[in-house]
Amino acid sequence: MFKTYIKSRPNEDISILVKPNNHSWNYLCECGEASDLTVKEIQNCNAIFISHTHIDHFVNFDAIVRHQIGMERPITICGPIHIAKQVQNRLLSYSWNLIEENSICYVIKEMISDNEIVTYQLKPPLWDLQTISKENSNVLFHEDKFQVTGILLDHKIPTLSYLFKEYPQTKILLNKELKGGIWVKELKEAFALNNHNKEIQVDSNIFKATDLFHLLHIQEGDSLGIIMDHGAFTENHDKIKNHFNSANKVFIECFYKNKDAEFAKLNYHSFAKESGSIMKKANVKDPIPVHFSRKYNEDEIEDLVAEFFQAYNR
Repeated sequence: MFKTYIKSRPNEDISILVKPNNHSWNYLCECGEASDLTVKEIQNCNAIFISHTHIDHFVNFDAIVRHQIGMERPITICGPIHIAKQVQNRLLSYSWNLIEENSICYVIKEMISDNEIVTYQLKPPLWDLQTISKENSNVLFHEDKFQVTGILLDHKIPTLSYLFKEYPQTKILLNKELKGGIWVKELKEAFALNNHNKEIQVDSNIFKATDLFHLLHIQEGDSLGIIMDHGAFTENHDKIKNHFNSANKVFIECFYKNKDAEFAKLNYHSFAKESGSIMKKANVKDPIPVHFSRKYNEDEIEDLVAEFFQAYNR
């Protein structure tokens, strides 16, 4: 399960922290202003996911780097085309003569098309950009229990939206007669390998694995979407509908109120009615509108959110 926290305050640029259950690391989506983001959370970050590098999504990157230098481990940065060079340029704007090469390593995953990823590496003090690999995939990041895939949307420049998805897990239903132990792991392994005849010892009893398979069931993993700036266009909506179909929770940009739809179209942003509607069409269970224009006061944002859910519930 993914726990999520909006770390930016209402008058700040967007930043969302993702914390998987029973997992050592957390993950940062967007580097906007984030007064509620702690140093500990920054240092415990294993990957950063950037939709695009407009200033309101990237302005806090330097503060993130400041607290990660000296971590002596690799940290992944994901983003759309040119993100590697832009990260390098930010780093090169400072002097690093007192920093050792092993103080940190940034692994940069640059999605240049919906099925093409180039991986780079950056290390201090010179921050030379080294190409590590090129692959045909939409999987930007993965851990033992989940992966993160991406799609590119049109915001007059490519913006990258992310889907965190847990892998299905094999669960077991125990009772008073059958208590947990090493046999549970052995049974799950036999189930995964379709080994019906494997002998499983439970206390002093020996069972064939097939006779215990009824205790197991497959539990679908959690899913979380992060959709930032995009034009409310058919092409974008088709991609959102396909990629985020039936996701459990999705944070989606909702920059304008319905009355300002023309501004949205002009600036390649979405607005309340369209963001709510596409979440409904994508069968998203728990949509959360975020990233509102600063032109609105608190009451107007409440109205904007109401417009979003009116469209979603229609």
